[in-house]
Amino acid sequence: MLKSAINMYQIVLASKSPRRIALLNEIGLKYTQFTSDFEETDDKNLTAEKIALHNSLGKALDAAKHFKNALIIGVDTVVDSHGHVLGKPKNKEDAFRLLRLISGTTHRVISAITIINTKSGKTISKAEETKVTLDKLDEKEIARYIESGEGDDKAGSYAIQGKGALFIKKIEGDYFNVVGLPLYLLRKLLKEFKVDLT
Repeated sequence: MLKSAINMYQIVLASKSPRRIALLNEIGLKYTQFTSDFEETDDKNLTAEKIALHNSLGKALDAAKHFKNALIIGVDTVVDSHGHVLGKPKNKEDAFRLLRLISGTTHRVISAITIINTKSGKTISKAEETKVTLDKLDEKEIARYIESGEGDDKAGSYAIQGKGALFIKKIEGDYFNVVGLPLYLLRKLLKEFKVDLT
């Protein structure tokens, strides 16, 4: 990592997601965690990509108000199943509906990253897509998984890094994108701000 860039900027993750926090810890990035109050949109008139980009930018802008000389990282992940944008389940009934919808199908997971330099105002937003194919699940399997609580706060109601991995038939693209933070894209975007993660 370029020490000059790290010394120049405080890096802020505008997310309370345990998965994103764990991934940044695993790659050894020193950062500050900020919980954004930004209210995510689920506007049905927007594409999955536009929703993810809108939400990642909103989170980053919200955090940017609190830090003067920092690089803010905002992230949002949504699931698109044949044109239907799936967010986090509202309750167990909604989780059942979401899992039944994507069971036996291929859906798209889109994560958007926005990075803002609060000193210069420079802002970059990009989205990453991964295709995930789920096995056909019976209702008992879905019910047992929902009872585990693992997918309660996750787009599409499942976690690829947990028991949900048992249902994944095929994945095309960045695995970490499905976890919630595409690390390859993060590395590329941070290089635009003179920060090298390697």
